[in-house]
Amino acid sequence: MYTRRPRNDKELQLDICINEDVSPWQTSGFDRYYFVHEALPELDRDKIDISTEFLGRKLAAPLMIAPMTGGMETGAKINKHLAQAAQELNIAMSVGSQKVAIEEPELAATFRVRDVAPDVLLFANIGAVQLNYGYGTEEMNRVVEMVEADALCLHLNPLQEALKEDGNVNFADLAEKIAVLAKELPVPLFVREVCNGISPRTAKLLVDAGVHGIDVGGAGGTSWMIVEGMIAKDENRKLIAESFQNFGIPTAQSLLNVREVAPHLPLIATGGIRSGKDIAKSLALGADLAAMADPLLKPALVGPERVKRVLQRLIDELEILLFCIAKPNLRALKEDPEVLHQYKALGPQ
Repeated sequence: MYTRRPRNDKELQLDICINEDVSPWQTSGFDRYYFVHEALPELDRDKIDISTEFLGRKLAAPLMIAPMTGGMETGAKINKHLAQAAQELNIAMSVGSQKVAIEEPELAATFRVRDVAPDVLLFANIGAVQLNYGYGTEEMNRVVEMVEADALCLHLNPLQEALKEDGNVNFADLAEKIAVLAKELPVPLFVREVCNGISPRTAKLLVDAGVHGIDVGGAGGTSWMIVEGMIAKDENRKLIAESFQNFGIPTAQSLLNVREVAPHLPLIATGGIRSGKDIAKSLALGADLAAMADPLLKPALVGPERVKRVLQRLIDELEILLFCIAKPNLRALKEDPEVLHQYKALGPQ
């Protein structure tokens, strides 16, 4: 049973994610797929190119640091360390949900990272449901301007909000309001799920709303249902949260769901990305970037060099994987429909 009680919900969530096991038994779905090893790749390992272009920006790798935190002193430190690593490695990054800084402007500094990451492709972040709680284009512009973001990502979390004692649960007619925002916002608008994935129906609603990209936020990584269960004070609410700990669409299937509806929409894979092999599989299934949070959280408490060490391992793994499947670059990986195979009788190896 979780017994520590930090001062506010932000600190409580962060403390749980750092100190408790918040991973479900449900996998991201990548373990259902495998690549065929090529013993004679006919390539030079040192010439493998994993650079990519996203939203018109050249990135050194198809990697993104997923949103984690902000709104407190520890969150500010984490964001700065993550941003320094992203700047040095030339990868993308998102800050945590900025709603708290709109309500308490003095907390805006805990999300700002441009002083250490002037060139990073940076995403602002706030809940889409706030469009039903008094927020409009003006407030969303403030979210973007707060961190000098290149894009805004609205997150969808209906299950998480439903499990909170005072959650924002009015998700009615949101697609229409997202469509208005997509037209009026001066930067690209993305929408992401937090950990339960994207269905074909939701993908179509978002595409019809005119969003510029989707982050699938699939099941298999951090389960916010586990977090909410630990936070809950009411016993029934704890039990309800426990029943949903492994609920959702795995990340791999979420990617297929979106690609079925939107073959060319910019697409980010988040949810259980833990290795270079996972990154390669997500790209083969249709993603353009792969994002992660949990593997970087504890390193970010230490410093940017520790974050860089984790990210560099993933980069090296991805390069080695491409080398061993005879793909010189990401385009060759993504354009080969036969590169990824699904396990049938045998389990993952």
